[in-house]
Amino acid sequence: MDKRAVCIISGGMDSALAATIAKNEGYEIIGVHFNYGQRTQRKELECYKKIIEDLGATKSHIIDLPFFKEIGSTALIGDELDVPTDGIKPGVPVTYVPFRNGIFLSIAAAIAQKYDAQALYIGVVEEDSSGYPDCRESFINTMNSSINLGLRDETELKIETPLIHMSKEEIVANSIELDVKLEHTWSCYKNSDKACGLCDSCRLRLKGFEKIGIKDPIVYC
Repeated sequence: MDKRAVCIISGGMDSALAATIAKNEGYEIIGVHFNYGQRTQRKELECYKKIIEDLGATKSHIIDLPFFKEIGSTALIGDELDVPTDGIKPGVPVTYVPFRNGIFLSIAAAIAQKYDAQALYIGVVEEDSSGYPDCRESFINTMNSSINLGLRDETELKIETPLIHMSKEEIVANSIELDVKLEHTWSCYKNSDKACGLCDSCRLRLKGFEKIGIKDPIVYC
């Protein structure tokens, strides 16, 4: 049986590593990327295209989700709220996009059904994330059960989260070991040309590089 995996790839370091792990496990890679009006949409799409080329993905789906702008209430979309740059704080931050991963997983599951894929990879991180509730292992497991109830009876789709318990230090180290081209990834929530270095995502990324004593290849302000 052919092994196919749908990989949700944002253009960031985490999803690039998760998709690389899928490839190393022998899966044919089907890339999925979502444009949902995020501030760095252009840069993330640019990075996604480089990542799927690096992976040798056989199929690619770029999905536009403009309705996220109607939901609002997040600093990642629109200009109503600023992206925080004063350090990581406990609790759910204003950069949380309501139920984003749940929506992404649902659409990716439909794509997986189309290609008879056995696995769906997503680069969520629970232990060293920004506090997003839809990155929790319990949420992913529950979504996995619900998704399979909504697919054909003969389908058994497994949501794979190989990074779920990794720290950013471990993610950087594993990316280097597996030859992920980190210069083709982007993490900044705020800017598209030079990373700000101050938003939660930049801070987490930089912390990972600093802990293993390696310079991040992307450009910062």
